Amino acid sequence: MPFRSAKRILQRGAARLRRWLCWLSGGSWKRVLAALALVATLAGAGGFALVSLGLVSISARSGHWGATGWLLHYAMRRAVSTQSMGIEVPPLDDPALVLKGAGHYESSCAICHGAPGRERSLIVRHMTPEPPFLPPRIEQWKPQELFWIVKNGVKFTAMPAWPSANRDDEIWAMVAFLQALPEMSEQRYDELALGDRAGDEKTATIERLGPSEDRLELALTACSRCHGADGGGRGAGAVPRLAGQSEAYLLGTLQAYANGKRHSGIMQPVAAGLDSQILSELAKHYAGLPVSVPADGAAPEALARGKELAERGIPERGIPSCVHCHGPKRSPRNPMYPEIAGQYARYLKQQLDLFTAGTRGGSEYTHVMHSAAQRLTPEQIQALADYYASLPPVATLQPQR
Repeated sequence: MPFRSAKRILQRGAARLRRWLCWLSGGSWKRVLAALALVATLAGAGGFALVSLGLVSISARSGHWGATGWLLHYAMRRAVSTQSMGIEVPPLDDPALVLKGAGHYESSCAICHGAPGRERSLIVRHMTPEPPFLPPRIEQWKPQELFWIVKNGVKFTAMPAWPSANRDDEIWAMVAFLQALPEMSEQRYDELALGDRAGDEKTATIERLGPSEDRLELALTACSRCHGADGGGRGAGAVPRLAGQSEAYLLGTLQAYANGKRHSGIMQPVAAGLDSQILSELAKHYAGLPVSVPADGAAPEALARGKELAERGIPERGIPSCVHCHGPKRSPRNPMYPEIAGQYARYLKQQLDLFTAGTRGGSEYTHVMHSAAQRLTPEQIQALADYYASLPPVATLQPQR
């Protein structure tokens, strides 16, 4: 029968293998193991000798062997696929998320990975491994895999981890932008990434930057990608309006970003790269911009609930009134507290959610907000955000204490 024939063939093969191994070892399994150990030792010693003599090429110009490149890429793909399992993907079709990711991509990623209508830097094209031109490569990755790569980076590729490990909301904004990138035209990319300066000359890079470039103007160029040249936040609510905030608050916030006390993988690298003089000038610039932004709208019932919460708080739950620190009120307020009247509801809700989770960080006053926000329900957070967004923004700063 076929089964018995196959069984006999396997038995004969096993017997021949045993006889061959027995002949090789001279009848001793210990000698086989000793021989294998000797080969492994000699191979290791030979490799160490090559490294010690400096004969292993580490030149980026030499590139990888084909087999080496394949193995490294295969290992990376398998690791990302396995370690991204279980990551829940939020909705990523929000235009505000795409806008938020675009500004950071232009500032930090485009030089290595290119963009629609723009090649990668000549410098990075001489790296090993060479950073890929991303627009045609994104569709090879699932959203959760992109999230894992952006958050954790990849060893031996110069792909860094996200600077702030606890700001997953920022990383998802980057994933939303990356998913939109393959179908994005050059014009649309410039509108998203450069904003008001989309018609101007492309962003200065190390290859274009001249010695006469004004440092403050360069910093404002970077800031305007997300916040707009008018400091109005570009209307999407993904980033805050800056115009009309107090100079003290803006400077304190920039310093908190720079020293890592306020967490953001987008803002911290920008602020940490600027000296104290430029930070002060930026704060003064945005504090002096005119405030002319429309207020967000919401249902009257939600606004009424938000107003009551803002004015009274919930004393029995230890939640203080918001107006004491954030207004609106006639008496002077601490200039280190932000002016949130007329701020985007979406941004206010996000900040309250971060305070609730304890992942926002900030100045020395942060603990006050952590304590208050963690006692609010999601419905109360939304009501407060809607109420303050409905208020007209102040045209002048409150007197300082």
